[in-house]
Amino acid sequence: MELRDFVVTPIIILLVYAVAYLLRRRVTDDTTRKYYFPALTLRIFCAIALGFLYQFYYSGGDTFNFHTHGSRVIWEAFMDDPVIGWKLFTTSGTYNHGTFAYASKIPFYADRSSFFIVQVAFIFDLITFSTYSATAVLFAVVSFCGSWAMFQTFYRNSSQHHFLLALATLFIPSVTFWGSGILKDTLTLAALGLLTLAVSNFFVYGNRKASNLLLAGVSMWVIFSVKKYILLCYIPAALLWMYAERLTRIRSLVLKMLVVPVVLSLLLLSGYYAIVLIGKDDPRYSIDRLAVTAQITAYDIGFYSGKDAGSGYSLGELDGTFTNLMSKIPQAVNVSLFRPYFWEVKNPLMLLSAAESIVVLMITLAVLSMRVRNVGRALTDPIILFCLVFSLTFAFAVGVSTFNFGTLARYKIPLLPFYLTALINLYFFSKSDRKLNRLAVTE
Repeated sequence: MELRDFVVTPIIILLVYAVAYLLRRRVTDDTTRKYYFPALTLRIFCAIALGFLYQFYYSGGDTFNFHTHGSRVIWEAFMDDPVIGWKLFTTSGTYNHGTFAYASKIPFYADRSSFFIVQVAFIFDLITFSTYSATAVLFAVVSFCGSWAMFQTFYRNSSQHHFLLALATLFIPSVTFWGSGILKDTLTLAALGLLTLAVSNFFVYGNRKASNLLLAGVSMWVIFSVKKYILLCYIPAALLWMYAERLTRIRSLVLKMLVVPVVLSLLLLSGYYAIVLIGKDDPRYSIDRLAVTAQITAYDIGFYSGKDAGSGYSLGELDGTFTNLMSKIPQAVNVSLFRPYFWEVKNPLMLLSAAESIVVLMITLAVLSMRVRNVGRALTDPIILFCLVFSLTFAFAVGVSTFNFGTLARYKIPLLPFYLTALINLYFFSKSDRKLNRLAVTE
């Protein structure tokens, strides 16, 4: 903490609340208004708390490499010479005589996905005079915007369950904590929320404004720049959502039966080419290399870069083959959703993760105990289908490629709002299904 943190940060927070107050009427209604400022306040608190954690518990780490040893270096260069600062900001990762003295101080300079966070932090530094906590507050605002967009999307579909949906999208402890500070996860989580709103507006509700296409494009660009593997899970699920929405509007059963094979073929084809396109310029994410990439990433995090954390786990041997990778699906999904168990806890942060995981497990068991009489009917609901497909495929992806509970706690946060939203909709679908059955019997 520096003197500028105590001077600049309160001013930035006041400005944030002033703008938020002016926008509140445009983005809330009488029902959702009560969640607006509590959700924003929680994000800001978590962003600042994350800085304290990294400073006093980890004694450094990613968030300081992004800012103190990243964007601040560019900001200082910009203050010394705007031309050099601009070159650093727009660099493609190359070193040259004019920028080397500054670039050599930035650990993430040659890492394009990490340097993207440095570039965003620099933009905010121009407003905050490179004040860490004030820049973190602006990251929290971006995170809040994305999560609020996600909440609005699901609230529009099931407004009667607004309280539970608010909990699932705005107030999950690990999501608000790891998704609010100066980290990659903050931007990808925000982009996911905004992308979901844009997809819903454009394809589900028929709002063909160019602004929705622009929002979707920018959101996908952010995710692609930071963690493109998220798109590998999201795009097929979103395509399924769009096709399922179209099918629900067909009233004729015969026509539906004729259309379903065509839709499935289009889904598989479009999903395949979307995945190919994402991995086109990065061989790590090409279809034939996914198993090897998962193996390398898991072993690196679990047994090398993250071995000193003392929170590693294993799903058994990964041999880099697709068959072996697929055999890990149950274990990988389980570790992402329901572990660490309490007996696996080795530090205070793991205890918090274990407590959250057991809550998710209990909610899952409660929903499964409702005994939906027609699972097929429940899974025809486009929102349930979309949320489950994305959350479960993402749970598999991060579970099988992490092998460290500490890292997994951060990596899995995009799936939790979608998974819990699916459970909420499943629960109430089950209740309404049983009510309809009872009415049919009485009649």
